[in-house]
Amino acid sequence: MKVLDVITAILLIVGGLNWGLVAVFNFNLVAAIFGATSVASRFVYLLVAVSAIYQLFEWRAVRRRSALA
Repeated sequence: MKVLDVITAILLIVGGLNWGLVAVFNFNLVAAIFGATSVASRFVYLLVAVSAIYQLFEWRAVRRRSALA
């Protein structure tokens, strides 16, 4: 599960940085790379959302596993 934890954390960082770019510069990096309404950009947004839900439910377990590593 550690690999899944790392992947979801990376996706959340990417999502957070993208929203930061939107807030500060009104620039959506995901839309710029994949197209504003493309299937690929919607898939990236879906992956970020699923990652957030996963991290929300696994937060205690992730912290416990990180402390043991």
